[in-house]
Amino acid sequence: MPAETEVGAESKPLIGITLKVISVSVFVMMSSLIKSAGMVPSGQIVFFRSFFAIFPIIAMLAWRRELATAFRTRHPVSHIMRGLVGVTSMGLGFFALTRLPLPDAITLNYAQPLIVVVFSAIFMGEVVRIYRWSAVAVGFLGVIIIAWPKLTLLTGNAGLEAAEAVGVIAALCGATGSAVAMLLVRRLVQTEKTATIVLWFSVTATVLSLFTIPFGWAELSRGQYLALAGAGICGGMAQILMTECYRHAELSTIAPFEYTSMLLAIVIGYFAFGDVPTLYTLVGGMIVIGAGLFIIWRERRLGLRRVAARRFVPPSS
Repeated sequence: MPAETEVGAESKPLIGITLKVISVSVFVMMSSLIKSAGMVPSGQIVFFRSFFAIFPIIAMLAWRRELATAFRTRHPVSHIMRGLVGVTSMGLGFFALTRLPLPDAITLNYAQPLIVVVFSAIFMGEVVRIYRWSAVAVGFLGVIIIAWPKLTLLTGNAGLEAAEAVGVIAALCGATGSAVAMLLVRRLVQTEKTATIVLWFSVTATVLSLFTIPFGWAELSRGQYLALAGAGICGGMAQILMTECYRHAELSTIAPFEYTSMLLAIVIGYFAFGDVPTLYTLVGGMIVIGAGLFIIWRERRLGLRRVAARRFVPPSS
């Protein structure tokens, strides 16, 4: 169901915000574990991320006594399509993680909500006015600032390796795929339970990732096994926490705290991997975050106006 409908009559925003921050932290931990595993094929990473995520999800469903009905659906094809798009997006994102500094990889993913606005207007017929289009344009300017040193040939010796340029392209393509997956989920939530969507995606992604075996899976060390298995468990736990946070507060209240991941990525990237964020990353990241926050604020204002319009009763003539 949509996030807004999961909020109870007595919302508890502090609990929702706390769960959101914990969820973001666990997601960053997941990304850090994947990065620590080294240059592992993306399809193999997707398998570990999806397979081991199933266990905490099943534990949650069993605790809620929803396990028997969680996999039932009237739209299996829609779930599989969402899985195909999601697996592709996830693989591209993981590929970028193995080629880019942690702060860069996470910050570039902030392009996703901007792309969602564009695709919502093009493919779903949503009305997007000049304010949000302006925010999207500014946000993409921030993305260009972050990506510029990795993509331009004008930086000479100051430019970074070609592998990082490929990583940037993969991150942006992954964000685009994630935006498409978000639109598919928007349609699914109209008829499907959250638990059903999450479980179908994890199982579908696990199966689809096995088709990448012919393209070469690496022989992993014990440390890599543990890191990737831990990443999968973290992914499942973070998904649960993210789902739960929307039960306690509205989307517009919680969404801004997604950007705490940039601060966490900078700290972990520096101490764990020696990644020092560049001025391009910091400035571009702030621009993208500002654009995202403006879109959230604008959506909040429009939502309040729609509620007020529904409550208005015109005088009888």
